Amino acid sequence: MGTTTLIATAATGLMAGVFFAFSVAVMPGLADLPPADARAAMRRINVRIQNPVFLLLFLGTAVLCAVEVFQGRVVGGLLYVVGSFLLTMVVNVPMNNRLERTDDAYWPTYLRTWTLWNHVRAVACLASTVTLPLGF
Repeated sequence: MGTTTLIATAATGLMAGVFFAFSVAVMPGLADLPPADARAAMRRINVRIQNPVFLLLFLGTAVLCAVEVFQGRVVGGLLYVVGSFLLTMVVNVPMNNRLERTDDAYWPTYLRTWTLWNHVRAVACLASTVTLPLGF
């Protein structure tokens, strides 16, 4: 296994852990709060997650996995690029933006839908972590 594959594998595993933690701890914890408090907390999380460490991991992993696709590990690379990066850009980020613009009535829909798609991101990252070192 080459250096790029090794780093991409570790990075996809880290991202799987981030998404997993949101699915099993952060979102259930927010679900226990009144909608106004939960919405306010998630809005702060959405601001704080945009930091250099997270962005380097999230975006850097997309670049590494794109390289992996071109090196023949198509399945593992696309699992992250499509199942994590693109899904985040197409589903989760627009939902986060809507959460900023709407009132607390949107919170139950946001919580349910955002978390569902976050589960998908976690599984896609985990699958990428498994398939990249196998050469797929």
